[in-house]
Amino acid sequence: MKGFLAGCFLFINFGLFAQSNDSVRVVTPSKDTILVKSYANRYSPRKALLYAAVLPGAGQVYTKKYWKLPLVYGGMFATGYAINFYQDGYQKYKSELFGVLESGATLSPSGFTESQLRTIVDRYRRERDFMIIIMAGIYLLQMVDAHVDAHLKEFDLNPTLQVSIRPTAENSLMTGTTAGLSLVIRF
Repeated sequence: MKGFLAGCFLFINFGLFAQSNDSVRVVTPSKDTILVKSYANRYSPRKALLYAAVLPGAGQVYTKKYWKLPLVYGGMFATGYAINFYQDGYQKYKSELFGVLESGATLSPSGFTESQLRTIVDRYRRERDFMIIIMAGIYLLQMVDAHVDAHLKEFDLNPTLQVSIRPTAENSLMTGTTAGLSLVIRF
């Protein structure tokens, strides 16, 4: 087991060192080697992740994806509003439940019985907790998005890449003549 862990540690370390080169080598047909500077340091994925972790949306600003800011802050505002709504309802009905338990009354001021109030309190608490989980998910998602955007900023897209949908017809002994659509990708 110790040998396995040591091997994994060395494999991870060698993999990390192998990717630390900041330049790209281009070999021309005349066997000359040209050193071309890469722009990979311009958008560091670690920096984007750190900025997004410190201030939500800052990673998107760093990678110049400004159109994502309303999505990040809109999602956080909406879930924050929902958390506040469910917290207010939870506190209101919980205080009514405690009032009913202390006074021994059969109905609360809003007309609910003790068992109904318990169900309502549980439902509000569960929804509030779910919205807190959604807020954490949005926070993590915007961090991952900033990290991936920084990685893909220097991705070179092939200009001859074509994707199209075309009608097709096939004739088979098993199924006979069939018609459909095919997705054609040309590189």
